[in-house]
Amino acid sequence: MEFVSEEGSGFPALSIGNVGQLAVDLLVSTTRAERIGYLDDPYILPCVGNDAYGLTPTGELTLPLEAYQSTAKSLIFVQQRSPVIKGRMVDFAKNIADFAAASGKKHVVVLSSLDFGRWQNIDMSSGLQIYYLSSTNADGTDDYCEKLGWKRLQEYDPAQRSWKYLSTLAEGKAVEDNIFPEDELEDEDYYPSLPFAALFSCLKAKGLKVTCLLCYCSEGDNISDAFHLAEAASKLSSLGPIGGHGGDGGRWLIPISWQSLYGPPPDMSMF
Repeated sequence: MEFVSEEGSGFPALSIGNVGQLAVDLLVSTTRAERIGYLDDPYILPCVGNDAYGLTPTGELTLPLEAYQSTAKSLIFVQQRSPVIKGRMVDFAKNIADFAAASGKKHVVVLSSLDFGRWQNIDMSSGLQIYYLSSTNADGTDDYCEKLGWKRLQEYDPAQRSWKYLSTLAEGKAVEDNIFPEDELEDEDYYPSLPFAALFSCLKAKGLKVTCLLCYCSEGDNISDAFHLAEAASKLSSLGPIGGHGGDGGRWLIPISWQSLYGPPPDMSMF
């Protein structure tokens, strides 16, 4: 993985998933972070688009994996806009982990959404719930995350076969090919197969502190979920009130790209 610098250098937190992407949009826009470069990795699919945050179109293009730095908040973000090539997620995660370690970063935060259909214990009394997974303790728990009112992802079990297999891959140890035929996969193998799990395992294997912030969502308009996940990330990073205009209670600055997030409004003449 190569980091191509524009102005300065650094390594960000990583966002994956629709809600994670939208949450990083909010964090970048509201903290007025500036793009400092992009990451070029052979395992991520190419994509290109117009400037996501500028108020006027200047012709500056956005790329699949970009780095933004908020000097005022001492934070760096990565915005991932395209998926990883099928079957190469662990390779991609290893590259991310190698680069993070080489850059001297100590704590990486992964933002991701999860399938609402997999939410086993639904307790709507407390509203939308944020789940976490941390490398602080062997069982994935973290006292600070618990203090913030979040629950550890119950499906994490370091002794379960797929989590152990993923950890073995992350550590670069030799493993048997096709150890888990597709027709033998069980429900408990689902979560270790997700991108956040590969990132968690590879970053942890490098000795970095990694915290995954996760929220369940359904297909469709996930803007409200993005506000919750961005709020969780700001709490974890001790950002406090970060100002801005519009959005959730006037705290968040909405990116200009969100104006066309779900396409133009329907043609009312057809009703």
